[in-house]
Amino acid sequence: ENETNKPEWAMTLKSDSLQFFSGIRAIFQDSKGNYWLGSHNEGVSFYNGKSFEYFTTNEGLADNQIRSNQEDKNGKIWFGTAKGISVYDNGKFTNYPSKNNNPIFNWNETNGDLWFYAWEEDGINRFDGINMNYLIFPKSKNTDANNAYGVTDISRDKDGKVWIATYAALFNYDGKMVNMFDKEKLNLKDNERLHIRSVLADSKGRIWIGNNGIGVLLMEGNTIINFSEKHHLIHPTSKRNGNKSEPGTLEHPFAIEEDSEGNIWFGDLYTVAWKYDGKTMTNYNTIDKNLKSQMIWTIYKDNANNLLFGMAEGGVYKFNGKSFDKIF
Repeated sequence: ENETNKPEWAMTLKSDSLQFFSGIRAIFQDSKGNYWLGSHNEGVSFYNGKSFEYFTTNEGLADNQIRSNQEDKNGKIWFGTAKGISVYDNGKFTNYPSKNNNPIFNWNETNGDLWFYAWEEDGINRFDGINMNYLIFPKSKNTDANNAYGVTDISRDKDGKVWIATYAALFNYDGKMVNMFDKEKLNLKDNERLHIRSVLADSKGRIWIGNNGIGVLLMEGNTIINFSEKHHLIHPTSKRNGNKSEPGTLEHPFAIEEDSEGNIWFGDLYTVAWKYDGKTMTNYNTIDKNLKSQMIWTIYKDNANNLLFGMAEGGVYKFNGKSFDKIF
């Protein structure tokens, strides 16, 4: 095959440094230590510690926007994309649609530990090892036309319960029951709108819920508080919606992660990174002053307990205890 006739981008399927220019939406380190970096619209990059290799729809990916990334017990790597689910095994992709035409209402008829978004729909995908099952949320009538039950985040707690964030409600499933936490159950005020972007079940059993516009909700046992409000991180004049927020606030948490010391980290759309050590909130309002956008798409703890930040402008940064170093 004559390489010179290929377009220029096709010749850079391997590179020494990461060649992504859109945001890093998903970071994952597999059991062999390789990193898989999912981009906003350029597919996946695989880093083996030496060079970066690239996979796009040309190589068989379902779509070039990557929203999630995980590994199954057989070492296959799974990607949730904007248009379906892709699994990578020995150089080959197999794809599943965003949802199938056989919706299942009784979740207990299915099993499996692999969960995937089903996009702006009414359910979630669960893979049982053979079939991709499309499970429907047991939901009340949605009264807010702007808020869908599209899944935005998934977290598993220490007891194995799955927590599923959708824009309009939070769900959990313990293998027997599916519970729904809507606006009322989450103690929202009349003028507040539920618009969940992130959820984290932490090592202490707390559930952190990131809401675009009204900040962080914290569920401990049967108690639910607005954590941002409690820490005076919602501006007095805030409209509590998607509008740009003031510096020093935590009103738009798109990413939540726990570090190896038990600190909880938040990535805010406008005010960058926050760390909560159990008492104090610390704001890091710059990841890299050379970036035009400081927005964080994702926060990920890798196998060596490094805390990694995937940026909307591309690039992955590591927290070094004081500031952030670019690593990819």
